Amino acid sequence: MSAADSVTGSAGPNGYSHAIDVKGLNKHFGAKHVVNNVSLRVQRGEIFGFLGPNGSGKTTCIRMMCGLLTPDSGSGTCLGYDIVRESAQIKRRVGYMTQRFSYWEDLTIRENLDFVARMYEMKNRREAVDRALEQLGLAGRAQQLAGALSGGWKQRLALAACMLHEPELLLLDEPTAGVDPSARRDFWEELHRLAARGISVLVSTHYMDEAERCHKLAYIAYGKLLAQGTSKEVIESQALATWAVYGDNLVELGERLRQSPGVEQTVAFGSSLHVSGPDRPELHTTLEQLAASDSNLRIERQETGLEDVFIYMMSRSTDNYTASAGKET
Repeated sequence: MSAADSVTGSAGPNGYSHAIDVKGLNKHFGAKHVVNNVSLRVQRGEIFGFLGPNGSGKTTCIRMMCGLLTPDSGSGTCLGYDIVRESAQIKRRVGYMTQRFSYWEDLTIRENLDFVARMYEMKNRREAVDRALEQLGLAGRAQQLAGALSGGWKQRLALAACMLHEPELLLLDEPTAGVDPSARRDFWEELHRLAARGISVLVSTHYMDEAERCHKLAYIAYGKLLAQGTSKEVIESQALATWAVYGDNLVELGERLRQSPGVEQTVAFGSSLHVSGPDRPELHTTLEQLAASDSNLRIERQETGLEDVFIYMMSRSTDNYTASAGKET
């Protein structure tokens, strides 16, 4: 499949209909169960967001799914190739962008891209580099040293390097960490342009606004996949009711409310306190009684957001490092 192919429902030339299709992936590092029975599918031309706290196994999952790391157990395909037996074929068709900038700061943008093209042993290397510079808006800065670039421009260079060999799948590991909002927005617009051309994207992120721009999401916490689907499906899967509470001393109020009937969590959001719980009637009764007892407080029904849901899921998860450390002692 060419990178310029449009998205269709049909299988690719080597017979695949899903960019990623894995089942029951497991990985241990010593006593720690880093990835625990993870199964997921990524459609062709889909931007799939991978979310979870630090140390939850996201990067390990990504590496197993593209053949860079062998799972202890489980199976699956990436671009139609077996992730264990055919990892070499996968690597040639995947672009992998790490969280940390990993190119040469004492080389110019053009020199960096030319070096990467040499490693791929690309024919028509100059044309490929020129095309990447133009497509990512880097042509005007081609002679600038990479070390002098801002975070946003380094990010563009890294993406350009990933795209040089026209991959069918991009694996992006927290690519916008430390990048300003304007550069993040530009980056995501570029990802959607790539997806429209048929390129599949698996991206890990901590930003909720980025998660909402994905076609589908998966949330992993401490090795276990807790939810996956569209943003709406993930929110609905937790069946949380949420109210915003406005008033004074919200931090103190939040601490008190956590002990109240129907309240599962409280999270400060600017000038309001988001109060959530799975039992809507009980939660509403608690908050109505609170508002009636204090004229300075106001409650307002709130749509449950992704951040509310992810904080809720994370609070109910067990850190697998702590669990494994406990077993060792």
